Amino acid sequence: MAQPSNQVPLPPPFNSHSYQDQDTAPALLTQGAEALVFRTSFLTPSTPCALKYRPSKPYRHPTLDKRLTRQRILAEARVLVRCRKEGVRVPAVLAADWEAGWLLLEWIPGWTVRKCLDAFLAPSATSPSDSALPPGDDNDEHHRNEQLSDLMRRIGLAIGQLHSIGVVHGDLTTSNLMLRPPPPSNTTTATTTAATNTTTSASATSTDLSSPTPTSLAGTVTLLDFGLAVQTAQDEDKAVDLYVLERAFAATHPAAEELFRGVLEAYAGAYKGGKEVLRRLEDVRLRGRKRSMVG
Repeated sequence: MAQPSNQVPLPPPFNSHSYQDQDTAPALLTQGAEALVFRTSFLTPSTPCALKYRPSKPYRHPTLDKRLTRQRILAEARVLVRCRKEGVRVPAVLAADWEAGWLLLEWIPGWTVRKCLDAFLAPSATSPSDSALPPGDDNDEHHRNEQLSDLMRRIGLAIGQLHSIGVVHGDLTTSNLMLRPPPPSNTTTATTTAATNTTTSASATSTDLSSPTPTSLAGTVTLLDFGLAVQTAQDEDKAVDLYVLERAFAATHPAAEELFRGVLEAYAGAYKGGKEVLRRLEDVRLRGRKRSMVG
């Protein structure tokens, strides 16, 4: 009988499940300072989901550790439920056990925005098969730039929609933004609106999820990892959220730093308070530059 494909003890009831083969066993995807994320299944082996587990911390007092774990799991679950209710694209909460320290979430297929940008901003490929661009458009810089600009617009709209309901993510990076491809169809539909936060490119090609790298930037931007999210109406907090993402673009994707302007332009028109938050962002940038100079 196969054991879970990781060395980290799983929380109950996942540690008592019988796995018939390695493909259905929970697999550790990422490990952060506070939580571990596994890929597992929900109700049936063919229904994938994400398990977010906060193991106990031996350096904390047991009573304090249980209290913090309970508070953080409940806070994240409440934010996710509210986002879903308000139409913000986030994973659905499937189940939770704050005593055992886990949260079961909808599995979002696709690629992170970080992986998409790495693929589409890579140096010119030496052969057509090395390029992330759709077949026939390998040397079409204009087409690539259009796709990238449209992706930036969708990111700005997604963040604006989140902030419009009074939620701040707290850890916006391109690794916490997932590009969920559109469902396969014979005819590519290009009639979308800003409210649906989907691609508007009529030339978008179908996405091959079996490919190791993204082949298209079509799809819906979904926000992930709300472990640090808070509910607030303060423009300052929203501006800091944008600043964190801006610095992530500069550090992780230097070639895409200029494209970030498209994110802010879309954000400004996403909701009524967007422009005021961008004005506050200027102050946050100034403080960040001063801090960098002082060290």
